[in-house]
Amino acid sequence: MITFVPEPHLLDSPRGREWPRPPAPPSPARGASPPASADVVIVGAGPAGLAVASALWHHGVHDVVVVDRTGRPCGRFFDRIDTLGQRVLRSPYEHHPGVEGFRDCELLDFARLHWSRLTRTERREIRMAQSGHRSVVPVDVFDAYCAHLATSHHVAEKAWQATVRAVEPGRDAVTVRTDRFSVAARHVVLCPGEERRSAPETWWGGGHPPRGVSFWDESVPSGAQCQVVVGAGLTAAHLITGALAAGREVQWVVREPGERYQCADVNSSFFRPEGRKRFDGVGWSERLELMGRFRRASIMFEFRPQLERAEAVGRLVVHRGEAVKEVAAAVGGTVVLRLESGRRVAGDHAVLALGTTPSIGTGLLPDDVVAARDGWPELDERTLSYRREPRVSVVGAAAGMVLGPAARNIDGHRVATTRVAAAIAHRLRHGVPAEVAAGV
Repeated sequence: MITFVPEPHLLDSPRGREWPRPPAPPSPARGASPPASADVVIVGAGPAGLAVASALWHHGVHDVVVVDRTGRPCGRFFDRIDTLGQRVLRSPYEHHPGVEGFRDCELLDFARLHWSRLTRTERREIRMAQSGHRSVVPVDVFDAYCAHLATSHHVAEKAWQATVRAVEPGRDAVTVRTDRFSVAARHVVLCPGEERRSAPETWWGGGHPPRGVSFWDESVPSGAQCQVVVGAGLTAAHLITGALAAGREVQWVVREPGERYQCADVNSSFFRPEGRKRFDGVGWSERLELMGRFRRASIMFEFRPQLERAEAVGRLVVHRGEAVKEVAAAVGGTVVLRLESGRRVAGDHAVLALGTTPSIGTGLLPDDVVAARDGWPELDERTLSYRREPRVSVVGAAAGMVLGPAARNIDGHRVATTRVAAAIAHRLRHGVPAEVAAGV
């Protein structure tokens, strides 16, 4: 069997180009507060929150408040991407936060409209997408498309900057309490995304990382000459290539016996209805097994040639099958990681890319509403609302035990949004419970 490995030039799309944007109404003034009540409050304005708000607009639900820690649609999403120096998305053109079932400008349409702004490689990728082949999407194109959605679906003007502290179900409404204001809603959709996974307390005793150690979504000091990267996924690959491009040597610690390369973050079959059917009709333990098998860290094939070349010339040293046991504070400008094998790895700075964990509502909703089991919430499979509080739904990675591994992917957001938006619109229009609306 021959494996096609694309050349790394697919990863080099420009970032920061100017794109034509439709006239937009002003966003809420900084420090202002939204109305005290709304039909729907969306917590989180990332790709999932943007998809939900856009879908509700198509359903005629306009009394919507979006609460986000940055106040900008997809702001945190792109801040993290730019911190990594990422130039293309792993998701193909057919995966985007547009709305299924409604005539709309989709991501591929948007890219073709701006053909003159694209590089030769980017245009070739569009032709590949039109032919039904795998292609990569430039971050610049996706960023401009999200801005287009936020404007054309009136999302930006409904986005308010605040940090949500609690989501409190009451008799007549669900109250969303933030650090600045409270909003009473008839329905709430949680789209908080994923949080970075913390390091084990045994590494340095818990708490803030020692000097010389940071996480993947934090900047690396420019003066570092030798960088240590811990992690086996796409984030680690971006950190490594960024460090190599900056002229640094890299020590890479990988717990697994070897790196895992594939085209997408999960098996492509899970993006299709027949793949999601694998989760229907099977028990909880079988779903856990599938999630464990197909939600493993992996890297896009495009990275393989440059990582292999860097390792061959000694600029990249890979410690395969090695787990970190302890991280010592930097002494004299050097941070030391002690591995379980007894070996030591040292560098000027260490970056931890340990993956992410889904935000399932714990810490916001009462624990008895979340009803967490093995780290997953108890959801109605038809509406993605909490079984014990049907006025609150989730879209994103938290729906993994219903939709499968694709739930964390942008395409999974589209599938989840279709169910959630239709159920909410029907409930608001007819006053019936969301779980009944899903069966209508």
